[in-house]
Amino acid sequence: MKKLTAVSCIVYSCLLFSCACSRKNYNPIKKYPVQKLQQDYLLLKNILQQKHPSVYWYTSKDSMDYYFTHYYSAITDSMGEQKFNWQILAPLINKLRCGHTSISMSLAYSKWTVGRRLPSFPLLVKVWNDTIAVTANLNQRDSVFKRGTLITSVNGITNHELIKKMFSYLPQDGYADNVNYIRLSANFPYYHRNIFGLSNRYKITYTDSTAKEKIAVLPLYVPPKDSLKKNGHDKVKKREKPSQRRILQYRSLQMDSTGKVAVMTVNSFAQGHLRHFFRNSFKKLQKEKIKNLVLDLRSNGGGRVGLSTLLTRYLISQPFKVADTLYAVSKTLRPYTKYIKNKFLNNVELAFITHKKSDGLYHLRHLENKIYQPKKNNHFNGEIYILTNGPTFSAAALLCNALKGQPGILLVGEETGGGWYGNNGIMIPDIILPNTHLRIRLPLFRLVQYNHIAEKGSGVIPDVYIGTSYDALLNREDKKMLEVKKMIYNKALTNL
Repeated sequence: MKKLTAVSCIVYSCLLFSCACSRKNYNPIKKYPVQKLQQDYLLLKNILQQKHPSVYWYTSKDSMDYYFTHYYSAITDSMGEQKFNWQILAPLINKLRCGHTSISMSLAYSKWTVGRRLPSFPLLVKVWNDTIAVTANLNQRDSVFKRGTLITSVNGITNHELIKKMFSYLPQDGYADNVNYIRLSANFPYYHRNIFGLSNRYKITYTDSTAKEKIAVLPLYVPPKDSLKKNGHDKVKKREKPSQRRILQYRSLQMDSTGKVAVMTVNSFAQGHLRHFFRNSFKKLQKEKIKNLVLDLRSNGGGRVGLSTLLTRYLISQPFKVADTLYAVSKTLRPYTKYIKNKFLNNVELAFITHKKSDGLYHLRHLENKIYQPKKNNHFNGEIYILTNGPTFSAAALLCNALKGQPGILLVGEETGGGWYGNNGIMIPDIILPNTHLRIRLPLFRLVQYNHIAEKGSGVIPDVYIGTSYDALLNREDKKMLEVKKMIYNKALTNL
């Protein structure tokens, strides 16, 4: 289908520009001259090559150097920060195959978008394998694309090619791309707009209830004028969630009606007063004599290794270590310190926690050498089922690796997005480019997991695979949780 016409582009640009005046005169369509873009690009390239621990971990130096040259050569005209981000930097960063190295728009842009709805692709979808199924339609008057409608192509691009291209703009650990299916499912219109641009009309091929393939044309979704005016000019007030509700979005513990199964959900190892929560939860599990624990890590993107390790100690049956090797390539951010957020603290921490070894690298010996013991008080000794998915990442993947293979523990669900062999992280400050002010996360350490697998590239593979279910999608059911509970109840019946 044709891209937006010149008139549409002007109208859309004027809309954005007029709204921009409401947020401290920020202009989202401002273009930066080639020279400024090249300066930002070369700065980023130099920082990555000198401070990132794994620029050539998955992509050979020859290939990576080719990509550095290729995308630099693509800067031939002035660009706005959005185009520079998505058309130049995002596909470059993808080649690193590092899930912790990602790009965000400038802080000014992020503030400008708060409460604002932009024109977009009109359908929300669930994506898995080569399947795209509608979950919601932004055009409420449309009666064709209902929940469950299966799409086979958009604007003449088949699902396979569409997903493949979109993945090439997104970060991931190695080849563990399961996390990107979840990203597309969470906000397909956002990624489609940034990668393919906007169209006046979208030609969509789909299958109807009789499995017959049909074609429909949907217009670009443009939010109602009233909502644009309200969101563009009125100060957005966030409704503060009650304290308990805020905490529950990070972690919770629930007992089922039979009193035999507990479900512990941990969505982060960064927030939620987890030390207190773990201590009280495992004390309660022991008091209630719970024999089956479902640990849901499907939305856990990681956080503090210390908190992940603490939870592991409540569940593991033998001593363990976090890492075989853990190192940075430098113990200072100089000469790029001024471009790094929290510059002083990062430099101080690098200097004090690392020690140079004979390999010329700066190792974090504490985590390489320390042996952790299982918890003695309130250790859980029952059956454990760990639910995993693409967003199970970083510190959550460390926990999965430590516990996988232990008798009485099953990993259930889908491959984690966090690398099974290892990943980059520990300290992850932001690079802030001086001209466009785009932000790039910079992991400073490479971690190779303790007792890691022989080949790098995959996420932690579950013991029992449970993928996306089309029927569950239609019925709005949590198939993975239902299947795990069925496994527990069936096992209990066989033991009667």
